[in-house]
Amino acid sequence: MNYLCTRDRKKKVSGMEAIIQGISEDGGLYVPEYFPALPKLQSLMDLSYEELALKILKLYFEEYTEEELKKAVSSAYGEKFHGKHPVEVVKKGEVHFLELFHGPTLAFKDMALTLLPHLLKTALQKKGIQEEVVILTATSGDTGKAALEGFRDVEGIQVVVFYPKTGVSDMQRLQMVTQEGRNTHVLALEGNFDDAQNGVKKIFGDEDFRKELKEKGYVLSSANSINIGRLIPQIVYYVYGYLRMVESGDLRMEEKMNIAVPTGNFGNILAAFYAKNMGLPMEKLLCASNDNNILTEFFLHGTYDTRRNLFLTSSPSMDILVSSNLERFLHEVSGKDEDLVKRHMDSLKAEGLFQWNGALPGDFYAEYADEKDVSQCIEKVYKEERYLMDPHTAVAYSVSEKYRKTTGDLKPLLLASTASPFKFPHKVLTSLGAPVSEDLFENIEALAMLLDGEVPTEISDLKIKPILHKRVTSLDAMAEVLLDALSGGEMND
Repeated sequence: MNYLCTRDRKKKVSGMEAIIQGISEDGGLYVPEYFPALPKLQSLMDLSYEELALKILKLYFEEYTEEELKKAVSSAYGEKFHGKHPVEVVKKGEVHFLELFHGPTLAFKDMALTLLPHLLKTALQKKGIQEEVVILTATSGDTGKAALEGFRDVEGIQVVVFYPKTGVSDMQRLQMVTQEGRNTHVLALEGNFDDAQNGVKKIFGDEDFRKELKEKGYVLSSANSINIGRLIPQIVYYVYGYLRMVESGDLRMEEKMNIAVPTGNFGNILAAFYAKNMGLPMEKLLCASNDNNILTEFFLHGTYDTRRNLFLTSSPSMDILVSSNLERFLHEVSGKDEDLVKRHMDSLKAEGLFQWNGALPGDFYAEYADEKDVSQCIEKVYKEERYLMDPHTAVAYSVSEKYRKTTGDLKPLLLASTASPFKFPHKVLTSLGAPVSEDLFENIEALAMLLDGEVPTEISDLKIKPILHKRVTSLDAMAEVLLDALSGGEMND
């Protein structure tokens, strides 16, 4: 399996090279040369999550030996995850919640970012790369913490995370700024997530700066979903969710289901699209946006226009206007027309918009949920099922309700539940009409009482952890601050 660049048809790299580079030097993303077929679903029924992950990863990353992949998978999904399985499927009413938040940071990003460090380290060793790798990442909330935790103290790797100073939740910020690890660097940015993401892409595309880094003994890579090593592992949990629905009797083998996914950067739902192209029986992919409904407008009208205000919502991981992984989707639906994709991406960069005139597959239904919708759904599901959703999951739930009412389609539904409600206690409590304190941890305790459970230690420990990362920077100074961080200077401000 080779990987193609979305913007250059002549460029072709191996899986290991795609993981190491993260993003092509021309700004393009790496995509698989083809979609391998899933093994017969019946043959996968009795596999554990780890065994299923191994089966799927082998289809995409053939350079790794089976032992190397097995070691990576067991290291990723072992003691770091809570409960019997890394992923749980919980049925409430007519919805099957695909719970992806049982990892160390209580968000779905853990599913790939506990694995990526092992894939990257093995690739570096096999390719004989001597330079230290700098994982450079922009985050809208959850990716940053998951990357920091996943790569913490991994030899030969530095992790640098830029996050929007006012664009993440209090809990997400605390998780990042208290991060331990001798190789972790967390930097607040004066701006929003799109500013952070564009700044990171600019650094990746700056050939002179990359040369300067190389002279200092560093090479760049990424932990965002622009890295194919982040995206491929996400396919696994959709297959796993389908199999568990069959196991419970809520699906017949080979019967089609619908999937609802809250999305901002388009990576999580793209993994579902990849799974469908591999043969996983799906009918509709429900693309759920919050008030930043740019993807809704794209699927309805073909217009992708970022010339608008970015709303800061209760689902900050979706507060995004430039959905990077949409480029991979366009590559597929254009028939792998790299020139066309490049023209549209150039237009987006220069003018802030593009108009897609080609056909879009009927796989997708796109809608959005506003803050009122989110609150109503959190309250409804708790009252009816005694089940608490975080705001991102509630966005997908709201869109799935709108889809069912609009179309009458009642196919079994798998809904990606992407974060623990403990990460967003204020929105959850206010949605339920419960008292809210100015103290974050009092709100967390109140949430625990509603759930008749204990606060996860990953959350409770934050109350006593010291703030280790305090630096704030501007968009123009990102490259300079990156160099300073690598020299150990980011905690001096």
